[in-house]
Amino acid sequence: MKNLLDWLDSRTSYRYLLRHLLYEELPSGTAWLFTTGSVVTLLIGCQFVTGLGLTMYYVPSPKLAFDSVRFIMDDLPLGWMLRGLHYWGASFLVVAAVVHMLRVFFLGSYKAPRELTWLSGLSMLLVILGFSLSGYLLPWDQKAYWATTVTINIAQSTPLVGGALANILRGGVDLGALTLGRWFSAHVFLLPAALVVLIVSHIALMRKHGISGPIEPESGPTVMFFPFHVMKDTVMMAAVFASLITAAALFPAHLDEIANPTDANYIPRPEWYFLSLFQMLKYFPGPLEPVATMVIPGLAVGFLALLPFLDRADGRHPLRHPRLQFTGGMLLLGFGVVGLTGLGLADRPPHKDRNDWGLLPIAGLQIATGEGNTCAACHVSGGPAAPLSRIRLTKDTEWLLSHMADPMVIAPGVRGPHEAAPPPVMSRFNAEATVAYLKRVHAGDPVPAHIDETVKLAALTYAETCVKCHRISGEGGTLGPDLTLVGRRRPEKEIHAFIEDPESMMGEPSVMPAFGTILKTEQIDALAKYLGARK
Repeated sequence: MKNLLDWLDSRTSYRYLLRHLLYEELPSGTAWLFTTGSVVTLLIGCQFVTGLGLTMYYVPSPKLAFDSVRFIMDDLPLGWMLRGLHYWGASFLVVAAVVHMLRVFFLGSYKAPRELTWLSGLSMLLVILGFSLSGYLLPWDQKAYWATTVTINIAQSTPLVGGALANILRGGVDLGALTLGRWFSAHVFLLPAALVVLIVSHIALMRKHGISGPIEPESGPTVMFFPFHVMKDTVMMAAVFASLITAAALFPAHLDEIANPTDANYIPRPEWYFLSLFQMLKYFPGPLEPVATMVIPGLAVGFLALLPFLDRADGRHPLRHPRLQFTGGMLLLGFGVVGLTGLGLADRPPHKDRNDWGLLPIAGLQIATGEGNTCAACHVSGGPAAPLSRIRLTKDTEWLLSHMADPMVIAPGVRGPHEAAPPPVMSRFNAEATVAYLKRVHAGDPVPAHIDETVKLAALTYAETCVKCHRISGEGGTLGPDLTLVGRRRPEKEIHAFIEDPESMMGEPSVMPAFGTILKTEQIDALAKYLGARK
């Protein structure tokens, strides 16, 4: 074995490389705070590995992107964990990079001769944020589509070059295949290449100038990087990696419904690390928008970039003159970001509960899969169409509704010009309920294992009589009040009386008809009981 290693060393000089990498002398007092850089390196490696695994199954096409992500999460063994590690790894990496930057700042490690080391680290942070931004669109769900739309609109507000920048990001008039292809290319090729160059440069500069050590030099012998500091790095990296696995296991990555460009009701919200920028848009509306999107972020990045050139004094203590003024500036920046992020989190719309199906998809579940349903004639294993549980929704809502009314018309020209259309197989409202059910299934939402008979009756009644005017859990019409949390406003008995005769409850004429003479008593009972429980 020794002869083999000697031969390998004569060809590669690997022993010299190992000595150079592992046997570096560190200043006395080098503590656990100096493990933050290793944590960042670990998380970058995790993102590269999990990202590579995802690209083996992901398809960057608007028609297939969503379904490929669903396949990863639902059908690929441990695919949900793979995506969870990548999803949560992005947040962990942003936190770790910011913590590392703060450690460098408060210990004064950015001072001469380490100016370029600081600038390369700051560039790495911006590239990491670029990864998070470019990865946004790839799942092609509602959140991805609409958050990216907001991002491009923000880019378009840039003075002078906004239109050209938006065209580059979008690749066309609307978000589509060119947009997805460009963002995928940036996420998988351009940004990784830039990050690798910056990592190599950062480590090379760090090794050239060495680490700064404690704020106040401590007397005593130097310590070797290996094995003493390597043990600290290993313990810290193991703790962070265990936390990442725990987050991915306990909180699986979310996937919204497939992107719907016609859904004007969706409220986009970015991930938490962009919430501060998003929140500032509320305070600088209209023509002042560039102040929030360009001026303030530009001043913040400029302050960080110029910091080592502005702070030229010898002292490193953050609370002593002359560093105190720069510490105040950093604290002001930090509190501003944290405060705006907190306001953004508090202002977020309630997260859609995947287990709360509402009445419309429950009605669709009964219509599409219940006894005597018309869908089973074709949508069965081995039949002419895929089972509903495995169907891919590649058509828009209007096409689906037309198909459910006349299943033979699956493409223009299938029915002859002189061939009379048969009576609709489904009513419009039943078809809308079925579409709501299919969208839930397509989004991977778990089908309720058991549905109470009262809820089933309430769902069918809602789909036939209420869906045009009232919305529940984001589904339904908007002519009347939203009934998602109506139980907080009215008790069950009052809801029952209101359904029977709204004018007697309001004391004035009502657009809503009196359903006491339209619906059966058991239907009104079921609706009132269900709605009264929504609190």
